[in-house]
Order: sequence, then structure tokens, then C-alpha cells
Amino acid sequence: MINVIKNRRNIKKFKPDAVKEESLFTWLEAAAMAPNHRMTEPWEILFIGKETRGKLNHKTNFGDAPTVIAVLSRNGTSQIEMIENALATACFIQNFNLAAWTEGVGTFWSSIGSTDRNKEILGVPNGYEVIGVLGIGYPEIIPEPKPRKPIADKIKRLP
Repeated sequence: MINVIKNRRNIKKFKPDAVKEESLFTWLEAAAMAPNHRMTEPWEILFIGKETRGKLNHKTNFGDAPTVIAVLSRNGTSQIEMIENALATACFIQNFNLAAWTEGVGTFWSSIGSTDRNKEILGVPNGYEVIGVLGIGYPEIIPEPKPRKPIADKIKRLP
């Protein structure tokens, strides 16, 4: 698992080969095991077709990924529940990304769905936020890892 986490990359260019829908659903089911406070399961998934994708007008067309989905999070009844739901949905996306990566499929995580215009294009219902729009497919290019700061520089010990 450590190697999967360390080797996963955000893919910017995909091969045209389709990903089996059965595999997508398997990874979505695994993603749904993400931690979520009070079992709210706040995520919703939209499969984005060519017409909608064209309207979104992403600058790289999601790296020409054969599949594009949007992952939404239900806001909740309070500010804290909205934050908890968004964080749980981010965990859902990370689970999905890692599950796909183990089978040679990459993802491109974009925030393009967060604008009011694009929420309207996606038909996002009131009370939901778009946590990510994902291009999904077989990588044409796997980029080298970008350097990270040592984790020791990010740790503070409290008395």
C-alpha cells in the first residue's frame, strides 16, 4: 500500500482506451468505505458525457481521458457537517484514485466544477458542492514525482 501511495500520480495525458465500467464501479464501491462522520455517506457521482464535457470547456479536455466524473458532497445541516462531508468526500476520491492506480488506471483531479457556471452546467442540486471532477483512464505519460518537504518539517510536538 505504501508503494501505491508513493507512486500514484496526477495524470495529465491519457490513452484513448476505455476503462471497463465494471472496474469503475468496483473502485467506486471501494471508495465508499471512506471514513464519514455519522455514516452520512455524503458523496454523489455524476458521469459526464461528451456534450456536458464540451460545455465545461476544460483547457486540456481532462487530458483526453476516456471517462470523466464529478464527485459531489452534500452540504449537511451545519457548517461543521458541511466540512466533515467535504473531507469525507475527499477521502472517497483518494480511495478511488488509489484503487484505480493499483490496476494501472490514473486520474486527473480538477476543481473546474466549483464555479457557479460549471455547477449549473453539471446540474448540481442546491445543497451540494463539487469536490472534484476526475478524468479517468490509462496513462499515456506518468510524470516523475514532485519533491516534497520532509515530513519532519511539518511536525510540531505539543507539551
